[in-house]
Amino acid sequence: MKSNSVFNATVCLLGVLILLIHVINLLIKKNKRNDEKSLLVFFLFTMVHFSTYFTFTMIKESYTSDTFIMAFYTTFYIMNNLEVLLFYFYMKIYAKVPKDKKLIPDIINIVVFVTYIGLDIFNIFSHIFFTSVDGVYTREKLMILSQGYQFIMLAISFLLVLPNKTITPPEKASFIIYCILPAISIIIQNAIPGYAIAYLTLLIAIEILFLFLNVEKNIKIQEAEKQLKDANVKIMVSQIQPHFIYNTLSSISTLIPMNPSKAQRALDQFTDYLRMNFSTLTNNKLVTFDEELKHIKTYVDLEKMRFNDRVKVNYDIQVTNFHVPPLSIQPLVENAIKHGILKKIEGGTVTLRTYSEKNANIVEIIDDGVGFDMKEIDFESNRHIGFTNVKHRIATMTNATLELHSEVNKGTHVVVKFYK
Repeated sequence: MKSNSVFNATVCLLGVLILLIHVINLLIKKNKRNDEKSLLVFFLFTMVHFSTYFTFTMIKESYTSDTFIMAFYTTFYIMNNLEVLLFYFYMKIYAKVPKDKKLIPDIINIVVFVTYIGLDIFNIFSHIFFTSVDGVYTREKLMILSQGYQFIMLAISFLLVLPNKTITPPEKASFIIYCILPAISIIIQNAIPGYAIAYLTLLIAIEILFLFLNVEKNIKIQEAEKQLKDANVKIMVSQIQPHFIYNTLSSISTLIPMNPSKAQRALDQFTDYLRMNFSTLTNNKLVTFDEELKHIKTYVDLEKMRFNDRVKVNYDIQVTNFHVPPLSIQPLVENAIKHGILKKIEGGTVTLRTYSEKNANIVEIIDDGVGFDMKEIDFESNRHIGFTNVKHRIATMTNATLELHSEVNKGTHVVVKFYK
């Protein structure tokens, strides 16, 4: 066997073994993310790709007919394009490329991919890229153009990843390396025929992808889960403050001789309120907005029991058929009451509104309380722990956004968007 054949076979065999390990790890993992499913398909196809070239390298000296050479290299060229296609799909899912930014690239991808598959098949009859003479693969002058799809889509992937703000610098760097290395290797391989330089650089790029993307992603998810658990604890603790418990129990105690039935209802509500808060510690599942609304009303009723007409809450609920993290809206209503309207002697009004837009279900909490200067508030402080932790929890669990606007002596307006 020639030295270049030994090199090519070694690279392909090594690639198959490494990819097999990654594929097994992904297959045995439960609850795979969408990007992991896409990566699994990408790895499986690449493993087949490497295996195909390894097989060809081992038998090409025995099968030297022009038909065999043409059939293999046509398959080989098509597989190269399919590999880049699968990488593009994986990149879009992992980097969460917005729909408006990927529409034109997707159209270009489809048009160029179909065009090049057609050209690869057309080459069998026209020999515009390569041919086989007496069982020997022979490049034609336009051969470099056969990699046009790969160059175009790697360049587009590069341009989509470079400005992307949803991924970390190491993740961005690994995508960029994958886009650059194969392109460079294709140019080198055209200058040094016979050696599978492209396969070697592809293997290196794949390992960088796996280590800096999949491993990095799992680390980020573990950190996010820890932060979410910490946020849940902080939310629960902030909701069950001793003075709130003492004051509520004191109010219930006062009601017992005056109105026993009302005191019983208040005690039941207080029990439900505590149960909901404690369950948040162990429950990372979303709840329906109806459930969250029930908890909000329980809290509001308890506050009305204590502060009577100083607390007024209007409910403008137009939509409830969506899910939210537990204790995500109630703390915002509580902030509006405690830090907004109750700061005024006469109290005030809080409006809780929900409605639906094309891409999102909107929740608004509006109060006419004292408000505050946005520039002077430290949202990391305990005073506004509700805003900080709710914002983190809704972003982590539902990819929702929280916007807040406040003016001194005018009140505060919070808008939460739960995207459909």
